[in-house]
Amino acid sequence: MNLHALRLFHTVAATGSVTVASEQLKISQPSVTAQIKNLERELGFPLLKPQGRGVVVTDIGKEIDLYAKRIFMIERQIEQLAQDYSQGTVGSLRIAATYLPSHFLIPAWLAQFKQQYEQIDISVTTTNSSGALKKLLDVEVDIAIYGGLTEEYPDSVLKENLFEDELWFVVAPQHRYANQQVSLSDIVKEPFVMREEGSSTRERLFSLCRTFNTPAPMINLQFNGLHEVITAVVAGYGANFVSSLVVRDYVERGLLARVFVEGVHMKNIIAICTRNNEELPSTVSNFIEVIRNV
Repeated sequence: MNLHALRLFHTVAATGSVTVASEQLKISQPSVTAQIKNLERELGFPLLKPQGRGVVVTDIGKEIDLYAKRIFMIERQIEQLAQDYSQGTVGSLRIAATYLPSHFLIPAWLAQFKQQYEQIDISVTTTNSSGALKKLLDVEVDIAIYGGLTEEYPDSVLKENLFEDELWFVVAPQHRYANQQVSLSDIVKEPFVMREEGSSTRERLFSLCRTFNTPAPMINLQFNGLHEVITAVVAGYGANFVSSLVVRDYVERGLLARVFVEGVHMKNIIAICTRNNEELPSTVSNFIEVIRNV
């Protein structure tokens, strides 16, 4: 069936006039009449019949027109969906994030984002840095957000740094090194409580020891989450090397204390990673823009 001819018939039926329909559609009246005649021949029955100086819709034409209304309503819905999708107002957003941004930054970002883009379906996977990068490269997520980054990236990853915070050594307030200045070789002799292998902060601690030619610390307790790590140190066991964003409030409330390590001043980078040379979906672009403005 010729849908263009069906649209012409639908417009004539709605306006009750071939002349008015041709003016609305900016198509000549003879062309409108000819295409509707072709549609009638294709269907095998008349859709319009003359009445006075105009036309009226036949009974079967009225039934055809009801279906035409549905077809063109669905067409408008498809067009609206395509427009909404291109503008990022509908669709999905899949995020992989390391523990730090996932628990301390992304909830507030998503709250801001949802106020503007309520219909976007969002999923957040919390994993370590290597896991987040793998999900991004395997196209399992649209964006990866890191707190503390691996040192090297493949060319297929595009990174944008958002901001920096400091990495601190922390212990319980009653620890002998609490609020003291010590050497790196001294602090790494303490038992450490850290996240699992693959954690970027853990890897940076080991890299720091290699840089200063200092033996790596013993990881005597290991957890998959920062909350468990911090709870163990607050309870009085061992030391931790962690983003200040995570523990600043604990230090201010006296639940943890910093250890000032001589010659060590390390920054932690919060960054967004996307796949390089790939056009971002509007949902991702809109989310990144919200983050930049928070």
